[in-house]
Amino acid sequence: MAADQQQPALKNRRLLLGVSGSIAAYKAAALTRLLVQAGAEVQVILTEAAAAFVTPLTLGTLSKKPVLTGFLRDAASGQWHNHVELGLWAEALLIAPASANTIGQLANGLCPNLLSAVYLSARCPVFLAPAMDLDMYAHPAVTQNIQRLRSFGNHVFDSPSGELASGLSGPGRMLEPEQIVVELTAFF
Repeated sequence: MAADQQQPALKNRRLLLGVSGSIAAYKAAALTRLLVQAGAEVQVILTEAAAAFVTPLTLGTLSKKPVLTGFLRDAASGQWHNHVELGLWAEALLIAPASANTIGQLANGLCPNLLSAVYLSARCPVFLAPAMDLDMYAHPAVTQNIQRLRSFGNHVFDSPSGELASGLSGPGRMLEPEQIVVELTAFF
């Protein structure tokens, strides 16, 4: 999608993209590019676990903004990334991929990292794209956490079936970036 083909629904929208630790984190690069091409202003928050799969340099280059990876901006001066301000700035918070760990944290009000603290502070609509292996996705704890997040008013995308990184096949895949953009466009 070229810059002159921006989606009016996403043009100038302020989106926080949270990327958590899953092999599907590599898809965050394509998702970031598609959102920016659609005209959105994208601020990426990368968890420590996600940084093992995709680098801040990649996502920062594609979003045209420095990627936030933790609370501290500059430890020496005590400057930090204000999770409340981020939550107020955003018109939507999209967490893609949303790992089982991150889903569990959010469903239970835990905030050990910047992404989960922003989630608890956000006043905007929240969208989650789960991504994990088949048995993790089907586990009663994860199922319950997803139901709980939905009961809070969050939009949790259904996980499509297909081949997983483990070689198994079934639900657990992250919704493809193109489909996530379609869903966000329909929402706005």
